[in-house]
Amino acid sequence: MKKAIIFDLDGTLTLSKTVIDDEMSSLLCKLLEKKIVAIVSGSSYDQFKKQFFHGFGCETALFKNLAIFPTSGSSGYLYRDGSWQKIYEQALSNSEKDDIKNAFSETFRAMGYSHPQKTYGAVIEDRGTQITFSALGQEAPLQEKKEWNKKKDRRSEIKKELEKRLPDFEIRLGGLTSIDVTRKNIDKAYAVGKIKDIFNLSLNDIIFVGDSLYKGGNDSDVIRAGISATPVSGPEETKRFIKMLLVL
Repeated sequence: MKKAIIFDLDGTLTLSKTVIDDEMSSLLCKLLEKKIVAIVSGSSYDQFKKQFFHGFGCETALFKNLAIFPTSGSSGYLYRDGSWQKIYEQALSNSEKDDIKNAFSETFRAMGYSHPQKTYGAVIEDRGTQITFSALGQEAPLQEKKEWNKKKDRRSEIKKELEKRLPDFEIRLGGLTSIDVTRKNIDKAYAVGKIKDIFNLSLNDIIFVGDSLYKGGNDSDVIRAGISATPVSGPEETKRFIKMLLVL
């Protein structure tokens, strides 16, 4: 009986940084005919365009029921007057960005952390409203990220050190290899509040679906918002959940 379904992106609607597949696209289109759908992710808006919009085949008339929240909810987009328009943005100032980048550098030195010899793209990325560290770089192949996550992941240690240096920011683990930093109290729970206000919903009207709802996971913020949440193990389980919704 929920009116709005919020999805994570990586690991939930798609595999990490891969384009949404045809079946998922079709299921979401059918869901948009019945429900409000929102997607909240640590990914940048440019990454949303590559990963989500590139493979999404819905009629634009259904976009009135869709909302996009990149960079962990620190910005939001709605489809209005024929295009996706930014409705808010919690942009970091240049001094805030410098503080975050310096904190990463100091943390790496204090821990004796060395970056892998081979990386793929930027390791520290400025996403405007969020600074993101990706251990193998932003464009790393999925299989290499899985291997790193399984055998070499030190992000929990890095996060603890960063928290000492950045008490006024939100710091969370993202995906398989990333750490995302935004302003304090700007997270997926913040996005839930925006969705509630935009679509005039109650908290009981909303459910979140994500693969990282466990304690410390980058989806766990939504639990604090007071909404229902359903964990999934990946896109295939998400598809089964959507199919269930469609027959209710």
